[in-house]
Amino acid sequence: MDVEGEAARVMAELRVQGDPARAEREKSYLKSDFVHIGVPVPAVRKIAVSAVKAKPTRDELLELAQALWDVTDGGRPVHEARMAAIDVLAKRAALLEPRDVAAAERLVRDSASWVYVDYLAEKVVGGLVIRYPDLATVLDAWIADPYMWIRRTAVLALLPGVRTGNPDLERISRFGDALIGEREFFIRKALGWVLRELSKKDPSWVVQWVGPRLDTISGVTLREAVRRLPAEDAAKLRRAP
Repeated sequence: MDVEGEAARVMAELRVQGDPARAEREKSYLKSDFVHIGVPVPAVRKIAVSAVKAKPTRDELLELAQALWDVTDGGRPVHEARMAAIDVLAKRAALLEPRDVAAAERLVRDSASWVYVDYLAEKVVGGLVIRYPDLATVLDAWIADPYMWIRRTAVLALLPGVRTGNPDLERISRFGDALIGEREFFIRKALGWVLRELSKKDPSWVVQWVGPRLDTISGVTLREAVRRLPAEDAAKLRRAP
């Protein structure tokens, strides 16, 4: 693969489909300082996926993702280029190896928005943890990281296990207790999302975990946690003193 040429082709196709009005709306919604071209997410994904149809090697995949991630316009990162970088990694995630969690971490640390972090957390980091369960020890370190987006990644990386019916209940409980006092909205929301997804498959576990913690759990987390619980269980938790 000609990585440089492929990255240039992806950017050319993205610019052809750009919509300045959409770009301004999206930039405002995300409160972004990046350059926005104004390409809908499905179109970004289609263009990105076309770049890896030829089945690149692991090294080529990582180089392409980094090349797209590093695209700038006037010295500022380009939103759609970063989304495309994550898309190519997600599409060929099966090529990634345990050591590549370090590359994912670099991208998360270079992110400043949920729009990049959440996709990386679930599709890249979470996918690696599913395939290589020993990597979950990395999440144990991340849960206490000073950078809020790394802590959010540690929580959301548990989602693939929940969705595939193999939840890491020990870490969900331990991470929940570690973060239950967080004041960061994005951390509170992430914990709530994991509990909400788990409640679809194991509502009794969620009820038993949330109940004793009602005096410390945030309203944001609780609202998400009870959203998919059976109505009677949700009502009891909401009414509890």
